[in-house]
Amino acid sequence: MNRKKISIIGAGKVGSTVAQMLAYKELGDIVLVNRTIGIAKGVALDIAEGAPLANYDVRIKGTGDYNATKNSDVVVITAGLARAPGMSRDDLLFKNAGIVKDVAKNVSKHSPKSIIIVVTNPLDAMVYLTYKVARFPRNRVMGMAGVLDSSRFRSFIALELNMAVEDISALVLGGHGDFMLPLISYATAGGIPITELLPKRRIAKIVERTRNAGSEIVKLEKEGSAYYAPAYSAAEMVEAIIKDKKRILPCAAYLNGEYGIKGIFMGVPVKLGAKGIEKIIEVKLTRHEREALHKSAYEVKKLIEKL
Repeated sequence: MNRKKISIIGAGKVGSTVAQMLAYKELGDIVLVNRTIGIAKGVALDIAEGAPLANYDVRIKGTGDYNATKNSDVVVITAGLARAPGMSRDDLLFKNAGIVKDVAKNVSKHSPKSIIIVVTNPLDAMVYLTYKVARFPRNRVMGMAGVLDSSRFRSFIALELNMAVEDISALVLGGHGDFMLPLISYATAGGIPITELLPKRRIAKIVERTRNAGSEIVKLEKEGSAYYAPAYSAAEMVEAIIKDKKRILPCAAYLNGEYGIKGIFMGVPVKLGAKGIEKIIEVKLTRHEREALHKSAYEVKKLIEKL
């Protein structure tokens, strides 16, 4: 069997949970890289020992050596510091830039044909940095943000309506931060627009909670940040690529004029398949939504300029 090879850089809570999800889905053999080698080896061994019980058959290796990642099909970058209470995603900019830059160099060296998914925050800046350092085509570098933010939006709508979450469709565009854009006009429950099911005041509260979802978890946990939902989101993107599923998912993609925005990575709907981002989909926006999206783009550009 010619198995796919997936490397995860960073064996913290997000990276280890991504590895667990990918193993469970049997998407390919996994290499887990971490600066502290013992952590990578321990997590890999732990996941491998659960295989007979969960009935997945993959090889998983923990290491600190990038040579083990050679010729990966997909690389997921989770390496970096997590947010602490009172810290915004932007506060992590300079702390994580050096880490991500080193990772991108190694990925480019060892897996020049891979597809890169960046999870490290601040997401939009880190995926831009990865793109510049790795020098890959724009279809093979992307950020995990929109899948997560849209999942949070869907979850909060389902809770508010007391409905099955799988019947909720919703889309969040823009940067992965305070200026993200949950699209109310595209949010439905069983195909019914939520504007017909909820008053504006309650919808506004859901939108605000979506924007603050990450910090809500940081405040509750005090010494950690979200990792289950981010890991599930990254795993869903990997699956779409490995299985060539042509999923329509919101991802941080490099925009070159789409939506009137150029030269940055930002969350937009894309068709995700074996070639990575195979198409950027431009949905119709109201004047207010377009203005909000451009405001989000402005904030992303300011962050990139700091780099």
